[in-house]
Amino acid sequence: MISMNNLFKISILTCLLSITGCASIISGSTQTLSFKSVPEVSQISITNRKGEKVHVGQTPVTVTLNKSAGYFKGEIYNITFSKEGFQPKTIEVKAKVSGWYFGNIVFGGLGLIGVLIVDPATGAMYTLTPKDVSAVLEQEGIVATDQTLIVRLKQDISQSIMARAIEIK
Repeated sequence: MISMNNLFKISILTCLLSITGCASIISGSTQTLSFKSVPEVSQISITNRKGEKVHVGQTPVTVTLNKSAGYFKGEIYNITFSKEGFQPKTIEVKAKVSGWYFGNIVFGGLGLIGVLIVDPATGAMYTLTPKDVSAVLEQEGIVATDQTLIVRLKQDISQSIMARAIEIK
């Protein structure tokens, strides 16, 4: 029969072992990112490193994505924005090691479970960057360079962009 003292010790040990993944506690295995574009309503397609489409929709949109592609393997996403009459644009979102992952070191020996098992297995050791993805699509037939100026009529610009506009006098 297990004594009350031993039961208490086992409970404490179980709790300590279950919370040793610091990044797992703080950030979890998924991350929500926002995607915006100019023009505002554009098609968006998100594919993972295996080439599998994980989301198809329209901007603006918020999507929750997995941070890991497997044990010690951060996920990579290609986000393609497209709209008829505009050149498509692809932006890469990558998983990078989160600062919270190093919080496991604070836990000493027990933290090794978080460093080597919990956080790598769940993907919590990563953070996806950039967190907010924005794309400006260029009209077809216009080749943009570093010194290109594109002039648009006020009525062709979305309300959200006009709200941030500053009048030049």
